[in-house]
Order: sequence, then structure tokens, then C-alpha cells
Amino acid sequence: ASEEDPFASLGRNLPFGRENTYRLGLSFSQVLFSGGQVGGRSQAAGAGVRSARLGLTSARAQLLLDATAAYYDAALADRLLAIAQATLGQADTTLAQTQLGREVGNLSEFDLLRARVIRDNQRPVVIQRRSDRDLAYYRLKQLLDLPLDQPLRLTTELADTSVVSSATIRSAVETPGDTSAAARAPVRQAAEGVTAQRGLLRAAKGQRFPQASLTSQYAQLAYPGEVSPFGAQFLQDWVVSLALQLPIFTGGRIGGEVQVARANLTEAELRLQQARELAEVDSRRTATQLEAARAAWEASAGTVEQAARAYSIAELRYREGLSTQTELLDSRIQLQQAQASRARAARDLQVAQVRLILLPALPLTIPGTVGPDVPGADLSPSGATSVPLYRPLPPPTSAGDFTGVDQPGAAGP
Repeated sequence: ASEEDPFASLGRNLPFGRENTYRLGLSFSQVLFSGGQVGGRSQAAGAGVRSARLGLTSARAQLLLDATAAYYDAALADRLLAIAQATLGQADTTLAQTQLGREVGNLSEFDLLRARVIRDNQRPVVIQRRSDRDLAYYRLKQLLDLPLDQPLRLTTELADTSVVSSATIRSAVETPGDTSAAARAPVRQAAEGVTAQRGLLRAAKGQRFPQASLTSQYAQLAYPGEVSPFGAQFLQDWVVSLALQLPIFTGGRIGGEVQVARANLTEAELRLQQARELAEVDSRRTATQLEAARAAWEASAGTVEQAARAYSIAELRYREGLSTQTELLDSRIQLQQAQASRARAARDLQVAQVRLILLPALPLTIPGTVGPDVPGADLSPSGATSVPLYRPLPPPTSAGDFTGVDQPGAAGP
């Protein structure tokens, strides 16, 4: 018998020329030292997450304020429609009295024509107020995510000016009614932006230091003669390596990225300073609006009663022939204006109170802009502008990327 070739037995377990190769393995890699790059990126990512949460809270608070303003806009539209309808009824009564006086010969045809014109001019006002009411209800249903054709009944009276006690509103902010600049969500977002830029600057500087990493690879190898791996003899292969990378020449790339990161940090710090200044202005603006709304509400307390009393006297005098239609019309206009001013004052006071509660979570607005939450604003919302004080930065993708209603049919605030 011939002896086995020693070179053939030597290459029996080698992969060269094998028909089948099976490899099962695990790999492990751990950075031991990165010069602060990993920590800086982690710091920036954490700041971005916290800023996104603050942005979500701010958006929810703004939505609550918009819904509250829309609710009281609808209530105000209801009240203005009722005032217009009552004024139309008064005009009808005056026309009936004038017709009676014309029949008995106490009034002239001119007085009858004037009374009829005044009554007819009030009808378009009622139509317009009804249209405004419908639009206000559509806006409220849109914010409440209700079908536009679903009937809606408001449960809070417009004359009720007590502070709204809503768990939804108070749960939207950590410190309701806090007017300090440090509690404002945009200021906190700007502070998180500074933290993120500091982390990115730290990561950019860390590229100048050596990077050490530990790598381990474990594998099971088999080269069976058959296709099936069952029954094959597996060989173990385990490699552990320690790598060290040192930047020797980068052509100024690291220095440029450090300068960009430092400039971004300066910009973020300036944005933080701007946010604090605007937060103080916005807080005082909100407090001033609340004081003005409360003063307007208190000033209109006895005006409606006095105007109603004056109109009843003027109506009696006109019915008895002691006054003219001009005096009666003036009294009616004053009553209508007093009732409308009272309703608007109630709406403005409620919205201002809710805005003060939600102030810590609300976005900052540019001073001088008028929106639907400002006392004296129209029913149609105007373009209130928020200030972009924090610009979210995308996470770096590489070592060199450092740029940067409780029951259906009922609604309440």
C-alpha cells in the first residue's frame, strides 16, 4: 500500500478549490477613544430630541389657543347675530307705530318712508351677521375635527368671564401663567440649540485626536464535500485587533469644519439672546392685553343697561309724539353699539386669560402683529407671525458633516 501524500493532507482543511464553503460568524467593534466625537454627537442628538419635544408642546398649546379663540369667535358671532335680529325687531316695531301714526294723521309720509328704509337697511346686516356666524362655526368645527354638517351647541356663555378651568389647557404647560423668559418654550428650544452646537463643535475638534477602536471577529468555517452542511466539521476562527487612526494631513478640512461649527455656535447663542429679549416683550405684551381686555370689560358693565334704558325712554317719547325718528334711531344705534362692545370685551377677556395660562408653551410672536388672539381683532383670523428662533440641525452623517369636546354636538373651550 502506498503512503498518503503529506501535501494533500496539508491542504485538506483549506478553502482553496472547495466546492462548498460555509461561514457563520459574529463581529464586534467598540470605540475606545474618539477625541470627543461620539460624546459631541450624542450631546447634539439629545438636544435635538428635547427641542423636538418642546416644539410639539408649543404646537399643542398654539392649537388650544386657536381653538379657544375660534370658540369665543363663534360665541361672539352668535351674540352679534342676536343683537342684529333684536335691532331688526325694534325697527319693525317702529315701522308699525309709524304706519299707525300715518293712518291717524299724526305723522307725515316722509316719516313713514324713513322708518321703512331704516327697517329695510337692517335686513342686510342680519344676513351678514348670520353669514359671519356660519363661518365662525365652520372654523370651530375644523379645529375640533368635526363634520361641517354636524350641529354644534356652545356650552359656555359669552358673558361668563371667569377663568376657564380646563384640564386639557392646564396639562399643556408645566407652569401655567408663568411669564418669565426662562419658562418659555422658544427660549428653551434656543438653549437646546446652543447645547447642540456645542456638541457639534466638540465633535469637530475631536477629529484632531487619534481614534482607538477594538475589533473582534469570530467565525465558524466548514468546507464539506456535499451541499448539506450537516455532519461537516467546522473550524474556529477568532481574530481580535486594536486599531489606532491618527490624522496626519487633511488639507485643512478639520480646521474649516471647526470654524464652521464655531460660527454656528455663535449664531445659536445670538438666537438665544434674541429669544430671551422677545420673550420678555411678548410677556409684557400679553399682560398689557389682559389688563386692557379686563378694563374694557369693566368699563362696559353699566353701558348696556344705560343704553337700554335710554332706548326705552326714546321709544316711549316717539310713541307719544314727543320726539322724532332721529332721536329714536340714535338711541337704537347707541344700544346696538353698547351690546356689541360688551360682547367683544367678553370675548377678548376670555381669550387673553387663556393666552396667559398657555404663555409658557406658546411660540413667540413678532411685536406689532395682530392675530385672532389679540383684543379688538376681527372674526376672520389674520396672519400672526411666529419668530423662527431655533433652526433644527440634521444629525451629522459623517465625520466631516457639521453644517449646519366632550359629548357629540357640544363644544367647550
